[in-house]
Amino acid sequence: MGEFTPLYIVGAIIGAFTLLFVAAFITLKRRKAVVTFDRNVPDREIMARMLPYAKPYWKSFLAVLIMMLLAIAYDILSPLLVGDIEGIIKEDGFALRDLFIRVGVYAGILAVSLVSTYFQSIVLQKTGQKILSALRQDLFTHIESLSHNQLNQIPVGKLVTRVTNDTNAISMMFTNILVNMIRNVFVIVGVLAAMLLLNYELTLMVLCFIPFLVLFTVIFRTFTRRVFRTVKDRTTDINTYLSENLSGIKITQIFNREDAKMQEFTEKSRGLRIARRNMTLVFGIFRPMVYMLYISSVLCLLYLCGRGYIRETHFLGQTIQSQTLVSFYMYISRFFNPIQTLAEQFNQLQSAFASAEKIFTIFDMEPELVDEPDAIELDHIEGDIEFRDVWFAYVPGEWVLKGVSFHVKPRETVAFVGATGSGKTTILSLMCRNYDIQKGQILIDGIDIRHIKVSSLRRHFGQMLQDVFLFSGTIRSNIVLREESFTDEEIWQACRYVNADHFINKLDGGLDEVVRERGNNFSAGQRQLLSFARTILHRPEVMILDEATANIDTETEILIQDSLEKMKNIGTMLIVAHRLSTIQHSDNIILLSHGEIKEQGTHQELLHKKGRYYKLYMLQFHEQQKQLEKNA
Repeated sequence: MGEFTPLYIVGAIIGAFTLLFVAAFITLKRRKAVVTFDRNVPDREIMARMLPYAKPYWKSFLAVLIMMLLAIAYDILSPLLVGDIEGIIKEDGFALRDLFIRVGVYAGILAVSLVSTYFQSIVLQKTGQKILSALRQDLFTHIESLSHNQLNQIPVGKLVTRVTNDTNAISMMFTNILVNMIRNVFVIVGVLAAMLLLNYELTLMVLCFIPFLVLFTVIFRTFTRRVFRTVKDRTTDINTYLSENLSGIKITQIFNREDAKMQEFTEKSRGLRIARRNMTLVFGIFRPMVYMLYISSVLCLLYLCGRGYIRETHFLGQTIQSQTLVSFYMYISRFFNPIQTLAEQFNQLQSAFASAEKIFTIFDMEPELVDEPDAIELDHIEGDIEFRDVWFAYVPGEWVLKGVSFHVKPRETVAFVGATGSGKTTILSLMCRNYDIQKGQILIDGIDIRHIKVSSLRRHFGQMLQDVFLFSGTIRSNIVLREESFTDEEIWQACRYVNADHFINKLDGGLDEVVRERGNNFSAGQRQLLSFARTILHRPEVMILDEATANIDTETEILIQDSLEKMKNIGTMLIVAHRLSTIQHSDNIILLSHGEIKEQGTHQELLHKKGRYYKLYMLQFHEQQKQLEKNA
């Protein structure tokens, strides 16, 4: 029994680590029952949903498989060749020519393997980029189809993470993880077959370590899936935080909140650091454990073969030759390395699956605003708008509009006034079907807007909002915006119409002047003028102005009012304004309060009633008089 003491010691060490890992696994399982995790989509379902992106490139994957088989020939045949070389060197009558032949064969197999691996990588990267592009385009298109309400519920940083980081993880799955996993499986099977053919008794000895390796891998998978999820959640948190706070950094500076924001960022960074540290810890334990099994198998091999050689004893009825020992030593390395890599790649696959879960969470969001099967296209609208007993709430039960009814005739100018939160902007959003109403009807030219395709409906509206958004690019691209081609003269004509040409002419680039992110290299008034030019260029039948002149100086506002007077004959105009002086010439003024219409009529009619509008007008009139006296 004493002669097998070293083997017993090795077995005891492996057994102790096994008990320790099993105890940790059971503890994690108990904690998992208490801790709330993200939804867990089965791996099979995830693969089924991702395969359509890879299916068009099956020929490329088949070519990769063939090149992979050529590449792994080196892993399977090289130990046999090295063992054979060791054997012929010890033989009597050794000829140098025999050595050169075997070395040449070895070099040839190695060259084929290297060339196959190179072309395999090239094909995979090209295919992976195509899959990545298709996935990102579909995801971005789906995000664009979501309603305003749905987009308001998802932080921008989270969407950015889904389109960038998470899609990259899936691309890696197709270009690296899956292919290498298959390669490693082939290597393991091929090496095991070669070992069995070479010496099945020693192979059985090596296989004694496999149950422990499988157990370690199963436990490792449980831990890594947990830490991968945590890392991705923490990464999303940081991206969301950065997206929001970098956009609002000017407010942070104005209120001297840099230190507080830095502390918040530090806390989120600390959470990511801890998550990554835990991931490193898990890998730092698993890799040495696999290496320990590998070293243990090598030690057992050397001990049994060395003992048999020294004492001239047999192992399971066989005398181990030196060339067999050399080949088996190399095969053990070839056998354990892909198993270790396979386990790590399997958990990288789990990471990709975790990313896929998050991406499909976005894909599974059904757009709230969809076209009806028989929705129609409108080539032209007259601009007749009617609200019939419209009820609307952003939050169920909290009504923003309560039974609102009014009628706007074609080419009329209608203004909406009232206190903040009375529902003015909501009415304009509902016309464009940015949201769907809960009760009532909204009609355009007598047609319920739900029977019109959303893209067709919005094409006929031109919206000029108080908060103007400009995209990175040029002035020209921000004015044109849509796909229609416009000549420079048409663009300049629109700019002259709203007096935007005055400041554009002073720019070095003119229409091709660079617009930085959100148009931060232009003043609020300049951005508003560009928004006016953008709207007028597309000649909409219905124009919406939501406090559109709020950020423009009085002189420019007078010029714009003149332009708007010209446009009254072009189409219907809907205006939201707090300054009543800007809407005095409207055909109809609707005063809202708490989601209900309280008064409506022309400016003179409402003043004659001496109701709410009269009080509001007189209040603003007196304020203007005081301001004039102060300036004088």
